[in-house]
Amino acid sequence: MIITIFEKVCTAAEFVVSRTKLRPQIGIVLGSGLGAFASELQNPTAISFAEIPHFPQATVPGHSGRLVIGTIGGTAVAVMQGRVHAYEGYRSEEVTFPVRVLGRMGVKTLVLTNAAGGINEGLKQGQLALISDHINLSGRNPVAGLNDERLGPRFFDMSEAYSERLRRMAHEAAREMNFRLDEGVYLSVLGPSFETPAEIRAFRTMGADLVGMSTVQETIAARQMGIEVMGLSCVTNMAAGIQKEPLSHEEVMETGRAVEALLAGLLTRLVPMMAE
Repeated sequence: MIITIFEKVCTAAEFVVSRTKLRPQIGIVLGSGLGAFASELQNPTAISFAEIPHFPQATVPGHSGRLVIGTIGGTAVAVMQGRVHAYEGYRSEEVTFPVRVLGRMGVKTLVLTNAAGGINEGLKQGQLALISDHINLSGRNPVAGLNDERLGPRFFDMSEAYSERLRRMAHEAAREMNFRLDEGVYLSVLGPSFETPAEIRAFRTMGADLVGMSTVQETIAARQMGIEVMGLSCVTNMAAGIQKEPLSHEEVMETGRAVEALLAGLLTRLVPMMAE
């Protein structure tokens, strides 16, 4: 007997909600080196990805592999400490499975964070940037193939993949914290190798400001389910050909850790605003 993705999503969601009385409508995915925000949650319930039926397992350093459900300022929130990527060998349906589980649990607003390379030279290493739009060069689309209408329609609009309303909130929260959030277009590649200088020049010509190996497939799946999305990148390094030093995952992790406190402060302000 073949178990459908929808059935697997339902099983996983039922397991998670059985572990907590909270019913969060806000979900947050924390990218490489950015997992510290989960420690800000009050009355947390932490569930290892390994415990959740059908859930993919994170294998990349900097991704703890836990779903933490708790409250921020009295608002219930579900926080994923880490994610899985297509370059780990996962299929698109597996990469987006956690987002679909959050949607099935009742999440209506999703914040996707990531570590990204800076293409726009106006961006600086260590800063946060809002994603205004994306370019998908990963060669993957999670809604390709047979469509199950229970997960969303076959065709759906992507003209505002990243909510303008949520971006306005983020700018307001950043102003209250006395820093500026830039916005940019995020370009997704498959990875795991970093990009070549020639690729970065091509991506800049296409209008990309940021480059990374995640987020876009999750955004597509979330939008199919009618979930409002905010994308937030930490510029952990300048892209190949812009910085002279060789790129490394260690640098990504180090910069992410340096920005964790700023990101945690921003998200702590944003969660109650989103709940209003």
